[in-house]
Amino acid sequence: MSDTTLPAFWQRMDRAEQALCVRVNRACRRPVVRATFATVSRLGDGVLWYALMAAVAFDAPAGPRAALQMAITGAIGALLYKFLKTRLLRERPFISHAAILCGTVPLDRYSFPSGHTLHAVSFTILAGANYPWLLIALLPIALAMAASRVVLGLHYPSDVLAGGAIGAALATTSLALWPT
Repeated sequence: MSDTTLPAFWQRMDRAEQALCVRVNRACRRPVVRATFATVSRLGDGVLWYALMAAVAFDAPAGPRAALQMAITGAIGALLYKFLKTRLLRERPFISHAAILCGTVPLDRYSFPSGHTLHAVSFTILAGANYPWLLIALLPIALAMAASRVVLGLHYPSDVLAGGAIGAALATTSLALWPT
């Protein structure tokens, strides 16, 4: 897309998703919902994933390799989503629509794709491939993290879906290149 068609594309996408975003974001007006999703969101800033890597790193013999795989895949994911955000320039829902409340401070300005969802999906797949028993805890956390992005007014559903798809692609590629 050219520099002139990109803003028009995002405007059409934003209009298509606005009603759903407003409806989902209404939950953020309840203090307990807002606090819960803000906490889940903050864990996705890296704290949870760093703790997960540290925890598995000490599980010999597979742990150090699994932690390294998560770290490398996570770093590639961070570089990729930052590259995309600075090129695609989709404003966050709370910026584009006055009816959407910002439920917590965003890490950066732009919305597409969701880096939190990218990492939640990526780390869940990688950890689950090495430690299937962790999925019982990581799947609900990853789903809550993805939902938090829309509830808090930080992302459109398509941002979350794209982040999840990129995270799944990175994790499955990592597993194909470096099997467990």
